[in-house]
Amino acid sequence: MLERKIQEQLRAWKARDDRKALVVSGARQVGKTYAIEHFGGESYPELVTINFKETPSAAAVFQGDLTVDRMVQALRFRFPDCDVAPGRTLLFFDEIQECPEAITSLKFWTADGRYDVIASGSLLGIDYNRPSSYPVGYVDYLTLRGLDFEEFLWAQGFGADLTLSIHQMFDAREAVPSAIHDQLMGHYRLFCALGGMPEVVQKYEETKDFRVADRVQRALLQDYLYDIAHYASASEKIKAEKCFLSIAGQLLGKENHKFQYKVVERGGKAAKFYSSVDWLTRADMAATSINVTSLSYDLTDYEIEGNFRLYCTDVSLLLAMRDFGLKQAIVEGTLTGNTKGGLCESFVADALLKAGHGLHFYRNETTKREIDFVIQDGGHVVPVEVKAGRAGANSLRAVMRSSEDVELAYKVADANVGVSEDGVVTVPHYMAMYL
Repeated sequence: MLERKIQEQLRAWKARDDRKALVVSGARQVGKTYAIEHFGGESYPELVTINFKETPSAAAVFQGDLTVDRMVQALRFRFPDCDVAPGRTLLFFDEIQECPEAITSLKFWTADGRYDVIASGSLLGIDYNRPSSYPVGYVDYLTLRGLDFEEFLWAQGFGADLTLSIHQMFDAREAVPSAIHDQLMGHYRLFCALGGMPEVVQKYEETKDFRVADRVQRALLQDYLYDIAHYASASEKIKAEKCFLSIAGQLLGKENHKFQYKVVERGGKAAKFYSSVDWLTRADMAATSINVTSLSYDLTDYEIEGNFRLYCTDVSLLLAMRDFGLKQAIVEGTLTGNTKGGLCESFVADALLKAGHGLHFYRNETTKREIDFVIQDGGHVVPVEVKAGRAGANSLRAVMRSSEDVELAYKVADANVGVSEDGVVTVPHYMAMYL
């Protein structure tokens, strides 16, 4: 069983006296169903699951009046072996995007307050068949993504005590012992080859066969393309697919400054493709990192509209867009050039997204200074520069000297932990999860 951090978040939700119906969103195959059913099985005497994609007929429960007593009665008829009792039963509505009336019903479950309800689904950010009475203010939210690197280490047999000690070394700016550092760099390369999609990680753990993992990655990519074809509007289907499949080339194939529509299609323009990028981000298939003009808080005040980089929401999807031979080069550490740099950058983007950060990057067209990522913490901005090797961080040091809002900066590199005289903190790639 893959251990996931969302279990603690679900337990914290259950412990709240003011809890509302909970919506767990996330892309396809990130482990939502498994995590919620595992939580329900260990935390409640009874779990009632309705998967609206597997059993479309279950939508009948939500036809007619949406009073809680009527819906409970309908559930008891449908599940005669279940009590559906207040305080004892967790109601789990899976793939809820397939039943707009069930989405509407969340308001009434929360207002009633007698029953614990969790709903999950992919593509919940897409406005298709969306009821007008979406339960704004009546639901709590959690987002689940693929495994982060710490969860991946747990799957590799690293105990929580060891990952805690690594975190403590990060906090103390203390170098990791060489033997452990080398081992962790090996696992970092393994993660870059596999990504964090649970089925990919699980299959690799079972077989130790990259070919099996590769087949799963490619099947998942086809599932994502199916979702684009099935759920995107007729005008967006082909455009969204082209934008999605261009991500690997834009990140790994060249020195990347921003997402370029001309790579998607010869002569491509924002007017044609921007809505498709927006669709991909709302579907949680991709994430944008937006260019900012200043290293000042709040970064959203300095965003350049339309100037962004685009990342897959899990490295696993990025790898599925490339040839199988890339995995061998990653694991053996023989990557060079733009491919190596783009992969390191994508790994850090993956880590920041899964840590809950919004993504920004900084580029000054006058000075030509560029910082790969800028995050916010405690009212300050924190620039993060990513190096595939051990190169210096001239741009980082320059902005630290010139920006009053920058008190801390990180260089993520193929190096151990260290602090320079000018205050730049160097951390190895695998510590990006703690930024």
